[in-house]
Amino acid sequence: MEQLTIVSEVMAALGRVLPGRRPIALHEPEFGGNEWQYVKNCLDSGWVSSAGDYISRFEHLLQDFTGAPHAVAVVNGTAALHMALLLAGVRPGDEVLTPSLCFVATANAISYCGGIPHFIESDSSTLGAGPAVLGEYLNDIARISGGVCVNHNTGRPLRAMIPMHTFGHPVAIEGFLELCERFRLALVEDAAESLGSYYGERHTGTFGLLGTLSFNGNKIVTTGGGGAILTSDSALAAQARHLTTTAKTNHRWTFSHDQVGYNYRMPNINAALGCAQIEQIAGFLDAKRRLAARYHQAFASVSGATLFSEPPGCRSNYWLNVLLLDHPSETILDALLQTTNEEGVMTRPAWKLMHQLPMYASCPRMPLPVAEGLSARLLNLPSSAVLGRDDGE
Repeated sequence: MEQLTIVSEVMAALGRVLPGRRPIALHEPEFGGNEWQYVKNCLDSGWVSSAGDYISRFEHLLQDFTGAPHAVAVVNGTAALHMALLLAGVRPGDEVLTPSLCFVATANAISYCGGIPHFIESDSSTLGAGPAVLGEYLNDIARISGGVCVNHNTGRPLRAMIPMHTFGHPVAIEGFLELCERFRLALVEDAAESLGSYYGERHTGTFGLLGTLSFNGNKIVTTGGGGAILTSDSALAAQARHLTTTAKTNHRWTFSHDQVGYNYRMPNINAALGCAQIEQIAGFLDAKRRLAARYHQAFASVSGATLFSEPPGCRSNYWLNVLLLDHPSETILDALLQTTNEEGVMTRPAWKLMHQLPMYASCPRMPLPVAEGLSARLLNLPSSAVLGRDDGE
C-alpha cells in the first residue's frame, strides 16, 4: 500500500509540473543563441580542430563567469580530472580520497594516474562528501611522515582529495580546505555538474588547487563534449596548456615534445558552441531555478518523499533535481523508475556506488552507511532548462 501511494502521488506531482509532450528527457541541451553562427564561422574558416580563436575566447568567458584567474579548455571532464590530478602530484601508488557516491569518471581519472581511489562517506545535507565525518576518519587512519600524509593501514601516501558538488549542490568546501591543510593533501574540486553554483559568493571549482568542469551534452552549458581546468596558479595553468597540447614546444614548424603529453585540448568547433552557450547561461540558470521552485511546490504535499533543496548559504544550479524517499527502499525506488519511464518521463537513480563496482571493490574505504542509504532513496527528475521556461518565453 505504501508503494502504491508514493508512486501515485509522485506521478500526480510530476503531472502538475510536466504537462504536455512525452517523452521528457532527463536533461537536454537548448540551442537558442549564436550556436549556428559560431559553428558556421569555424566551418567557413576551416579552423575546426585544436587551434583557433574560439578556444581562447571560451576560456576567457569561463574565467569571467567563474572568477577563476585561469581556465584551460579540454576535450571532456574526465580529461580535465586526469590532468588536474597529474598537476596536483598524484603518482602511481598514491591514494586519492573521493566519494563513493560519484560518477565513475572521478575514480577512473585516479586510476589513469596509477593512483588508488579511497572512498569516503557522503553527507545527506549536501549529497556530497562530509568533512566532519571524514576528519574523524583521517584522525584514525592518517599520519604525517616526512611531510607526506600516509595511510597507516596500507602504508601508501594519501596525496589528494576530490570533493564533488553532487548534482550541482555545493559541498561544505571550507571544511575540506581545513582538512587538506591539516593533512597536507592537494584539493582538486570536481565541479563537473556545478557550473553556475556558488558556495557563499564564490563559484564552485575555484577553492582548491585546481577545479574541473564538464560540458557534456547533458550539462547546463554544452560543447558537445568538453571540459575545463580552473586554477589560480599561473604556473599550473601554463603546464596544463602545455601537457594537453601533447607537450609540444613552441616552434613555427618543428615538431618537438619535451614531456609525455596528452592530446586533450578542446577543438575550436566545440569551443564555438560553448561560447554561444555560455552567452545564455543566465537564462538557463534562471529557468532551472524556476523549475526547481515548481517541483518544490508540487511535491510539498507528497507523502514519503521530499525534494532536495540547496544547502544553506549556497546557490545551486539545480543541474538535476533530486527526489529523496524518506526511507531507503529499493523496491519503491524501482517501482518509481519503472512507472515514470514507462510513462515517458525519464528519471534515473544515483550512480551505482563506486565501491560496488568490480574494478573498485577492493579499494580502501571508510564506513559508507549514508552513501548506501542515499543510493536506495534517490531519484533524479527531468531538469532541462526548457522545462522551466514560462509559457510563451
